[in-house]
Amino acid sequence: MSTKHTTYSRRTFSKLSALGLVGLPLLSFQEALDPIECSAPESLQVHLFSKHLQFLDYNAMAAATVAMGFDGVDLTVRPKGHVLPERVTDELPKAVEAMTKHGLSPQLMSTNVWDITDPIQHTVLKTASQLGFTHYRTAWLKYPEDRSITESQLLYAQQAKVLERVNSELGLVGGYQNNSGMNVGAPVWDLIPILEATKGEYLGSQYDIRHAVIEGGESWELGLRRIQLYINSIVLKDVKWGIKDGKWQPINVPLGEGMVDFKRYFSLLKSYKINVPVSLHVEYDLGGAEHGATEISIPKSEVFARIKKDLDFIRATWKSV
Repeated sequence: MSTKHTTYSRRTFSKLSALGLVGLPLLSFQEALDPIECSAPESLQVHLFSKHLQFLDYNAMAAATVAMGFDGVDLTVRPKGHVLPERVTDELPKAVEAMTKHGLSPQLMSTNVWDITDPIQHTVLKTASQLGFTHYRTAWLKYPEDRSITESQLLYAQQAKVLERVNSELGLVGGYQNNSGMNVGAPVWDLIPILEATKGEYLGSQYDIRHAVIEGGESWELGLRRIQLYINSIVLKDVKWGIKDGKWQPINVPLGEGMVDFKRYFSLLKSYKINVPVSLHVEYDLGGAEHGATEISIPKSEVFARIKKDLDFIRATWKSV
């Protein structure tokens, strides 16, 4: 008689651990829990944030992405993006057509979606679902000065439940990016009360290691450990502190030249068996392309070379740990 090895989702395992049930035979849970295969991939599926190619049309964007060796595009579908939200029904199909022409399947997009009662935001998700997208980044949130942080978290948690329900109906997975500064989610820990209100299946965390290191310093690993069950996509970029214009501030740098310990980070991703879509952001000097410029001040070939260097770093470092 053969024995089939069954693995469970990280969220399921965590719940069993909390109940003290991990050490017990799992036979009684077999019918109640759906087994899934969840293991670290041999190589990452890396998508390029299309913000850095907004000086190109859809066809040239897709062609350049393939030529650099990426697996896909993280398409900007937002104000000042490749696709404007108010034109999504006309423009998103054109972008997808260009992508598929070059062998890229639609999967990731970055949006300003959070308030699903807004008809334009709802149309963005509905159109993306119809075209085959699976994951998207949500809008960022702020803490109003006239409301306590706890009250804001309760409000955002209710909004998150509504958004997750719509995502479920459309077959989409939303991810809230931790963004440093005065944003909701900057410390990572404060996202937990919001995300715990959801089922964590169709709405979770787009984990950004650059912002986590800025805010977490030497404790970023604790934040990752706490949020890891909710991670459904990740962003890769690097940063260091420096003096600019007479002030200490974060300075974006090529991967491997900043504070992010990518070997340690990748080893933890593998340990936690996090297998999710990856988006590369290149936010140091690209002649304006780092900011989403439609006109750039350096040759396109130099932009592509700098981006590809980061991609090569990711491939080599992931393989080495």
